[in-house]
Amino acid sequence: MSELAAHYQRLQGELENLIVARQKLETQLQENKIVDDEFNGLKADSKVYKLTGNVLLPVEQEEARVNVNKRLEFIQTEIDRCENNIKGKQEEQEKVKTELIKLRSGSAT
Repeated sequence: MSELAAHYQRLQGELENLIVARQKLETQLQENKIVDDEFNGLKADSKVYKLTGNVLLPVEQEEARVNVNKRLEFIQTEIDRCENNIKGKQEEQEKVKTELIKLRSGSAT
């Protein structure tokens, strides 16, 4: 039974890590959406710069837009993958929890 309880605790830790990762991805998604909104407000001839190290380098506006859109797609894909992992861990954790309850109620009688 202690082995099962330890497994349950490991699953809980893994689930917490996945949730933290999901939250970080959500933050990145929101930041990139803000950048995308800023692009939508720019005039066609506005200059765009990219921070590379300590230097601002000029970038074509269209190239920057494409990069942000690709980043948005990538982050959304990662969020979906993370949510699937969370769902799987929750289901696995629920099974272990059910087994623990069965064992505890069986040993209590």
